[in-house]
Amino acid sequence: MRKAKPKKRYVLPDPKFRDVMVTKFVNNLMYDGKKSTAFNIFYGALDKVEDRTKENGLETFKKALNNVMPAVEVKSRRVGGATFQVPTEVRADRKLSVGMKWLILYARKRGEKTMVDRLAGEIIAAAKGEGAAVKKKDDTHRMAEANKAFSHFRF
Repeated sequence: MRKAKPKKRYVLPDPKFRDVMVTKFVNNLMYDGKKSTAFNIFYGALDKVEDRTKENGLETFKKALNNVMPAVEVKSRRVGGATFQVPTEVRADRKLSVGMKWLILYARKRGEKTMVDRLAGEIIAAAKGEGAAVKKKDDTHRMAEANKAFSHFRF
């Protein structure tokens, strides 16, 4: 066990929207420290979202992220030689990071040609409440609901 908790690191807001959440998303999207490329992909995707939906791209992105963030998840817990999937509430900061990672993961798995198109498509789908990232959230919630009987094993 650690003696002291590590210091919380704070990220700077992004240059265009002055939003910390955008920077966190871009940091997750980035490969090999190529932050400017990641920003170009993200801003390009938001422009495509605006073109396709005729709504504010940032608002659509936030709506999509809210639709993807899980409220409960299951954690494995060993009790007397058996492993149980115990449903637990998700902390606010973990909700955000898991939602972002799912949005990026399923955007990368899409069939469009460029990452800008893929990310834009996944954001639009998630904002409507459909798409693979929202399905992942629903599956996670369903699994937590199915294992509600083991909630007394909570940590």
